[in-house]
Amino acid sequence: MPAPPKNLPPRKPTTSPNAPNKEQLAFKEAIGLHQRGRLQEAKAICEALLRTNPKNSDALYMLGGIAYQTQDYEGSARLMSAAIALNPQHFFLHHNHGIALEKLKQFDAALASFDEAIRLQPNFCEAHFSRANVLHELEQWDAAVRGYDQAIRLRPDFADAYSNRGNTLQKLQQWDAAIASLHQAISLKPDFAQAHCNLGNLLQETKQSEAALACYDHAIRLQPDLADAHYNRGNALVELTQIAAAVSSFDEAIRLKPDYPRAHMDKSFALLLGGNFAQGWPCYEWRWKIKESEKSRRNFDAPLWLGDASLQGKTILLYSEQGLGDTIQFIRYAKMVAAQGAHVICEVPKALLAVLQGVEGVHAWVEKGAALPPFDFHCPLLSLPLAFNTELATIPHSPAYLHSDPHKLLQWQRTLGPQTRPRVGLVWSGSTHHTNDRNRSIELSYLLNYLPAGLEYISLQKEVRDIDKPSLEGYPQLKHFGHELHDFSDTAALCTLMDMVVCVDTSVAHLSGALGKKTWLLLSYRPDWRWLLDTNHSPWYPSVTLYRQNSDLQWHSVLEKIKLHLSL
Repeated sequence: MPAPPKNLPPRKPTTSPNAPNKEQLAFKEAIGLHQRGRLQEAKAICEALLRTNPKNSDALYMLGGIAYQTQDYEGSARLMSAAIALNPQHFFLHHNHGIALEKLKQFDAALASFDEAIRLQPNFCEAHFSRANVLHELEQWDAAVRGYDQAIRLRPDFADAYSNRGNTLQKLQQWDAAIASLHQAISLKPDFAQAHCNLGNLLQETKQSEAALACYDHAIRLQPDLADAHYNRGNALVELTQIAAAVSSFDEAIRLKPDYPRAHMDKSFALLLGGNFAQGWPCYEWRWKIKESEKSRRNFDAPLWLGDASLQGKTILLYSEQGLGDTIQFIRYAKMVAAQGAHVICEVPKALLAVLQGVEGVHAWVEKGAALPPFDFHCPLLSLPLAFNTELATIPHSPAYLHSDPHKLLQWQRTLGPQTRPRVGLVWSGSTHHTNDRNRSIELSYLLNYLPAGLEYISLQKEVRDIDKPSLEGYPQLKHFGHELHDFSDTAALCTLMDMVVCVDTSVAHLSGALGKKTWLLLSYRPDWRWLLDTNHSPWYPSVTLYRQNSDLQWHSVLEKIKLHLSL
């Protein structure tokens, strides 16, 4: 937030400008103290002025700025609002009120404040810039870009606007324009550490991890205490599978900014990917402080169970919190919880209710969103490895812990007809909403080039992307039953009828592995943490074989192996 300017627009003087009164002299002293960083002394003078004259808008304004600088955003917004009531034509007050509201995540109210500042002063470029920042937070990317453009028109050397504009263009996947905007920010301000960091983020997203790492290193040289640069550097090192170095970078980000949920969270991913479960599981609990996880967090009166209390004779609720694949993977722990003497209730999404019936240890199932029965403890499924202090050697696994419904099997046997050739189930893409979708999914047209003849191919996908529909229609050898897959019990039956499943990293891979089916899993160079590194076998699913990308980050070498092995 901008500090109060050296020359605040004065209130109408009560005496001749040539003879300032005591109130004006005191406020002038407060300005000097503020500019020298002596905030508490400046605050004391302004508070004294308000005791004498509660309508001193200048004193309210400065107190609002000091509150903001000391991270009292509620106080800042309140004081700015009080100042606005006394001086509603003061455009800078509306702007700073909006910035405080933005910190409070009251984005609609912040926009209204910025709009009023712009109405009062149309050429106020900082208000256009701040308004664009809020539009970015609201994910209104196109409107945000227009806002940054307006700020840049008013101030062509506005490096911060170019930098933030680059970030927003990145969200629109306008890579070239984003790079150009960030380079412009750096050319205007070569020592702009945050812009170098932002450029690194863009390069990272476009799979240029080495170049991104150089940007983060440059940013850190310019500003060693820039926690974001250390954090992003850690992520670049993870992409390069340099796990120990990545953890060190995350640790430095956390040292600089202890309450940094993303750094703690991504550190946990690095630790788990490297097989360091002892440190990884506790760190993984930071997920609850991540914005994206807030909607999954449950606030129950019953206490959270993390293995630290007896469950003998108690009822515990286990519940899914993330994707369908995560639920399938960690439902295996229900048996261990029941062995503690607990009555286990499990809440899962409707799509999984049928296929999970028969999982050992679960006494009652509840569809997600339905009313819950009473319980004494609760635990989200992905916290169970922590509760049981799971190490690589103690992962609970069995050849199969899910089983297909016999009636569904008969139904799908009739649908498929007599088998005359080996059957291969295929999954080539996952959810477009997954943050790593661009790295884990494959276009069907590309995959088809590597499918040898002589086999019967069955699509195990429910949804097919528009880009893949022409390829699917033009390849009748691949049978697709998407509209007939009502839930995962149908998919499980199809998987069971396959001789093998070839799958990218989606929930179907977990389903096939939990069924004990022979599964070939196609993985990006830097996979999800649960698949570890430098191994062809999964400690979670004995029937799964891992096929990994090389460091070239391409699918060609993976699919060539698949083609060869399918031909044998």
